[in-house]
Amino acid sequence: MQDHHLLAELMDVEVPAALKPVVDPKEYAHRKFRDDEFWRHIPGYADVDRATFLDWKFQNKQSVTSVDKLVTTLGSLASPAFIDDVRAGIARAPMNVRLSPYTVALIDWANPYQDPLRLQFLPVGSTQLPDHPRLTLDSLHEQADAPTPGLTHRYYDKALFLPLDVCPVYCRFCTRSYAIGGDTDTVHKARLKPETKRWHTDIAYIASRPEIEDIVVSGGDLYMLPAQHVSTIGHLLLAIPHIRRIRIATKGPAVSPMKILTDDAWVAALFEIANAGRAMGKEVCLHTHFNTPQEITEITRQAMEVLFKGGVTVRNQTVLIRGVNDSVATMTELVRRLSYMNVRPYYVYQHDMVSAVEELRTTVQTNATIERGVRGSTAGFNTPLAIVDLPGGGGKRDVHSFEHYNRTTGISVYRSPAVHADLVYLYFDPIDLLPPEGQERWSRPAEHQKMVDEAIAAAGLTGMPLAVA
Repeated sequence: MQDHHLLAELMDVEVPAALKPVVDPKEYAHRKFRDDEFWRHIPGYADVDRATFLDWKFQNKQSVTSVDKLVTTLGSLASPAFIDDVRAGIARAPMNVRLSPYTVALIDWANPYQDPLRLQFLPVGSTQLPDHPRLTLDSLHEQADAPTPGLTHRYYDKALFLPLDVCPVYCRFCTRSYAIGGDTDTVHKARLKPETKRWHTDIAYIASRPEIEDIVVSGGDLYMLPAQHVSTIGHLLLAIPHIRRIRIATKGPAVSPMKILTDDAWVAALFEIANAGRAMGKEVCLHTHFNTPQEITEITRQAMEVLFKGGVTVRNQTVLIRGVNDSVATMTELVRRLSYMNVRPYYVYQHDMVSAVEELRTTVQTNATIERGVRGSTAGFNTPLAIVDLPGGGGKRDVHSFEHYNRTTGISVYRSPAVHADLVYLYFDPIDLLPPEGQERWSRPAEHQKMVDEAIAAAGLTGMPLAVA
């Protein structure tokens, strides 16, 4: 209960005249969190009570992992034509389907084609576009920078540790479609099974490199590991003297926030690691992944409050996705909602060049425009950075920091001196969003290298080798 009586002494104070107009109450919408039993409109969950729905074990066991299970769960909510479209989309997708009941229940099945959650997790064949001619499966070259499977060492003082290859939900746009989840019709995955022997090899490498201070633990998703394994990994990393920061990356809070409320052992393990790190003068924090305000409910707010009160810093990394959050209004609401529940908006990523999701990518110009629109709408420390993770392994760069950007051909040219000083990195906008002249040039293979050469020349970098030839 808030101590409203402490404000009693202000009751007789004359309030100064306002200089700004009264704010429309709609501006406070980010403070309201959905708290109804929204899952009951789904036939498969109609008889599920609140306690059962909030059980993290129910969310795991009842996850939708096939089209047949989706049909059984939705009943008549989804038309046969839509289901056929999903089957066609899955046939080309590099990622498996896995949807938590929480996610299924938040999708607007009366309008699934435009729904921002369906867009992220469930492909349909009718909207898929051809991949960009310059796309590669592991576009960020994580495997090329891996001294041993499951460990990427690209930045001087940071490494990416991937303990496992499963997640509570599979994002269509996952940049690790080369490894995450099971094999699909189009991709034979590089396996990253959760094995102690491999973990020890990866962590031994980290211990052997005193320049590494920062570890991102991702995958896959630690949400899917038992508490004892989370604790083991955390304490092993903390025991390395030169490790100062551990970031646990998870999509879990966005798709199954109830785990934070009901999996006491897992949360206790997280708190134990964070507290142990703090006692050693080291930071352990959680990096999560909300992309749209629609993912956030009162369940989410309560879960984030548990983490906040437990002293765990939570930061958010959003991917800019067409039809999901590619407007100033939606991104502003997302940023404000995250900030209100003490989740720090950290990055907005330019969509990676991932296979079979070309219709989800946006242009560099879109990201830059949204960043300008969001900045100033809230405090600077709650304003995310607009980032492009450079194809070819150049790492993360401010989206505005290109050496040259041709909006007609959609080619942006970047450098990454701290990663590879002598290489040039290119990002390519989706062809269908280019002006007609650019689309026409990309339709002719003979023009592809010419456009690249033109962009590099315009950047003044002729003669420098490309990270991806």
